[in-house]
Amino acid sequence: MRETRSDGELLRAIAADEDRRAFEELYRRYAPWLTARLRGRCADASVVDDVVQETFLSVWRGTARYREEGDPAGWLWRIASRRLIDTLRGDGARGRLRQALARLRHRDEASAEERVLAGVEHGDLAGALTRLSPELRAVLQATVIDGLTTREAAVLLGIPPGTVKTRALRARKQLREALA
Repeated sequence: MRETRSDGELLRAIAADEDRRAFEELYRRYAPWLTARLRGRCADASVVDDVVQETFLSVWRGTARYREEGDPAGWLWRIASRRLIDTLRGDGARGRLRQALARLRHRDEASAEERVLAGVEHGDLAGALTRLSPELRAVLQATVIDGLTTREAAVLLGIPPGTVKTRALRARKQLREALA
């Protein structure tokens, strides 16, 4: 029986000699996770599927290179989230409207990240996070959890960069007050 290779070993094999089996294994490991995570950001399943495919194509073609720094899952997420932003940016106002409508339809459904945040048990952080408005939580999620820049978060959320900064400031202030 063949030993399971680590994510780093798979990525090295893909980069070194375009190992198709390594690529297929990496895809099986991460495509469902990326799809689920992206669906928390974009309700359009066809856009999400395209972004997942583009993410893995960039790995296969070598346009995205893993430098053995940090977690491979985080590296894949950064590629996918930036691809999603590029896609939404290219879609313009129509894409932002579609996203806003999708968020309204799904506003009562908590994303996986929101459920994880609600389960955090360090002090009263969970309670403080749930008391934030959805707009402030969305900015924290995009900038802190997903590690997006202000500009990227603005595109993803469909708001101006200045609004992202203001909401992040308000969210941090409210969290400090709640946890003081």
